Amino acid sequence: MIDSGYYQATDFTGLDALESSKAPVEVGGKVGIVLPTKDEPRWIQDETRFRDALKAAGYDAEILFSQGSSAKEQENVEALITKGVKVLIICPQDGTAAAAAADAAKKAGIKVISYDRLIRETDAVDYYVTFDSKAVGAQQGQYLVDKATGKGNPLYLYAGAASDNNAFVFFDGAWSVLQPKIADGTFVIKNSSEAVALQGKATLTRDEQAKIIGQVTTNWDFNTAKNLTEANLTSATAADKGNVFVLAPNDGTARAIADSFGSDKDVKSYLVTGQDAEKASIQYIVDGKQAMTVFKDVRTLVKDAIGAAVALLEGKTPTAKGSYNNGKIDVPAIQSPVVSVDKANVKATLIDSGYYQATDFTGIK
Repeated sequence: MIDSGYYQATDFTGLDALESSKAPVEVGGKVGIVLPTKDEPRWIQDETRFRDALKAAGYDAEILFSQGSSAKEQENVEALITKGVKVLIICPQDGTAAAAAADAAKKAGIKVISYDRLIRETDAVDYYVTFDSKAVGAQQGQYLVDKATGKGNPLYLYAGAASDNNAFVFFDGAWSVLQPKIADGTFVIKNSSEAVALQGKATLTRDEQAKIIGQVTTNWDFNTAKNLTEANLTSATAADKGNVFVLAPNDGTARAIADSFGSDKDVKSYLVTGQDAEKASIQYIVDGKQAMTVFKDVRTLVKDAIGAAVALLEGKTPTAKGSYNNGKIDVPAIQSPVVSVDKANVKATLIDSGYYQATDFTGIK
């Protein structure tokens, strides 16, 4: 009755004490988080980091997994809408399919943060928290360029899932570095006729990238990568092998690809890229089976996502640096840095920083 203006506080005594005895008004609310799958260590680690970070910030979190299904992802988002979340952090299984879930969240008045992977073809995404994905591909490509000498070096290209916008951004970054060295003959593409047909183009359209990725996609899957690599090596001649250079999109596929090249008698040496700095791949790097990985400190990414969520819950505006076009709008982006890691700097980057323990590996002192 006082706040409505029906009476004035000065008409009474004791209201100040009454007001001070009230529980504080909650400015924020609950954060809903949808992650792709429990079947990969990366997302389990993210779950723990999100819970710990939000608890430390004083907010509740509901975390659900889509288990590789866009339909399950949609169900998860609908469940979180029903539970009254105020901010939704979602890492889409399929960037385009997730647009419907984002639209539903927006309609319910929920702020949407696209996490790690970009939700496409919708205006319902408020922010995109990501690593500098083009830099990831560029660092992979640059590593191969720096290690190549002479002309005619066999180059094998592999990419992530065609349903994941990141796969295109990673490939775009790698192509920007590799293409000049393909054009001048340093590298010769051995496993993609579409890439060969487009090798004279420094910049590819999304449709052109899709043609190449369609031939070399691993779908982010170990077995798919293994089968594709073995098929490539079976159809290749001995002259197409020798000392090879391999663009692998991430660590999980890199190990499968490295195993296949390592077991081919006509392959004298191979350099395989990766990303994510997974423990198994760090051991591969120490053992000389994988050449490098791009370290994306997920601690920083989670921190950035939580920072954006808390800002939105508090009615503030997160600070974005740059943007990514999702086919519908330019989504403000909060980007975390990436670091190229090989045998030379693996200890300084991953062990000395406390990300891993030396005892997690053999051969690191």
